[in-house]
Amino acid sequence: MSINLKGRNFLKLMDYTPEEILYLVDLAADLKDKKKRGIAHDTLHGKNIVLIFEKTSTRTRCSFETAAYDLGMNVTYLDPSCSQIGKKESIADTARVLGRMYDGIEYRGYGQEIVEALAKYAGVPVWNGLTNEFHPTQMLADMLTLREHLGEIKGVKFVYMGDARYNMGNSLMITCAKLGLDFVACTDPSYFPGQELVDYARKEAVRSGGSITLTSDVQEACSGADVIYTDVWVSMGEPEEVWAERINVLRPYQVNEKCFEYASDRAIFMHCLPAFHDLGTSIGKQVYEKFGMSEIEVTDEVFEGPRSVVFDEAENRMHTIKAVMKATLE
Repeated sequence: MSINLKGRNFLKLMDYTPEEILYLVDLAADLKDKKKRGIAHDTLHGKNIVLIFEKTSTRTRCSFETAAYDLGMNVTYLDPSCSQIGKKESIADTARVLGRMYDGIEYRGYGQEIVEALAKYAGVPVWNGLTNEFHPTQMLADMLTLREHLGEIKGVKFVYMGDARYNMGNSLMITCAKLGLDFVACTDPSYFPGQELVDYARKEAVRSGGSITLTSDVQEACSGADVIYTDVWVSMGEPEEVWAERINVLRPYQVNEKCFEYASDRAIFMHCLPAFHDLGTSIGKQVYEKFGMSEIEVTDEVFEGPRSVVFDEAENRMHTIKAVMKATLE
């Protein structure tokens, strides 16, 4: 079946079929191979894109910029102080202005409704670099990384530990459901994904041959796991009450060596980064001073251990983002 994604937005993977998702993963693998072998693939000369960042990021910005340059494109970066989106200018007006000047728009920020509104009015492809609800570019990187290390995607047991209510838990559950993985969210019940999204994922899993499990039992979750994945529990700027509540509730769901004792022999550790696995960050130091935890969502032993593929995963953000831009612009 021929796949043509030209002119499409990339807002959430609920908008894409399993075949389209795998097409993007395959395209990313091909582009990665070309880059590694020094084969030029700058086929988008003359194209211009704009990156709107209401939330800053190391990996997302560097991935979009490097991928765009590799493809021959020009890039404008708008940080939180440079954009008037939703402040002095409506989202609709901003989208219509930028759509006249650029061939594609990336947005990283807050509510999913913002990136959806940009897409409605821009008239050019809009790509979601992260919203509160979804993180679709990370999903492609995760699936490429998983396939590189395990040799397959369908049928893999994929365990997500920690706060599964927001963009990472939501997106991983949807992606696994669509591609036939056995997804497990392991956390306190108050931190499970929303029921409406769980219902959607379970319907998709029936079609794909996957499954969706929600559990608070770490041993049950990790038994036979092929992937154990986590994300940060706290972010800079959140009030201390939030930190205390999350750390107290999520402490049993830290990824440590015990989790991997239950897992399969081939199990890998994944994390979208940044990670608080030591005292090398200001947040890590603050949490240690207030709560006595020198490692938060993952131990340093796991993060730095032989099962960890987090830096392969980080690199693959660039290759998969390149695939999204190439597929939707060329």
